[in-house]
Amino acid sequence: MTEKIICAGFGGQGIMAMGKILAMSALREGKSATWLPSYGAEVRGGTAHCMVVLSDGPIASPMVEKADSLIVMNDPSLKRFRTALRPGGLLLVNATLAQCLGTSRRLRVVKAPLTQMAIDLGLEKVANTIAIGVYLGLKKIIALSTMEKSIEEVLAHRPNLVAINKRALEEGFFFAQKLNKSR
Repeated sequence: MTEKIICAGFGGQGIMAMGKILAMSALREGKSATWLPSYGAEVRGGTAHCMVVLSDGPIASPMVEKADSLIVMNDPSLKRFRTALRPGGLLLVNATLAQCLGTSRRLRVVKAPLTQMAIDLGLEKVANTIAIGVYLGLKKIIALSTMEKSIEEVLAHRPNLVAINKRALEEGFFFAQKLNKSR
């Protein structure tokens, strides 16, 4: 199994944390992982993306030219990276901030109101963690409990945010479970 992921949004949406949590979780489960962050010139408010590769074996390069999964948090990221998704890949779109219009390639498109779900939880900044939960619920390549441990580690310097991020992860996971049942 090798899974190539691009996470993209604007600076301040937790894009780097999203990739780091995915990579750390894979490592916790004995898989190989790479995480390649890329910040736009403006950083907060500018474009930010990261590339994550997860594999059962060695990884030759952290660069992702054609992703298996693309998680986009806003319209500029969708426009910039949609051609980097391989045919048949998963396109997870934050439907609160991005409009996914028709595409000519066969993709598995999942629209989730990530930012609105985060606002409903009480903290808009956990939209990234909800996205991870949705992704995990759709792909099932890492255990939910492993992701929770990685969240604890990444947020060790902000212990007051651990509980809400775990809840956000679970909300996203259960959102995906409902989608899977309705298919």
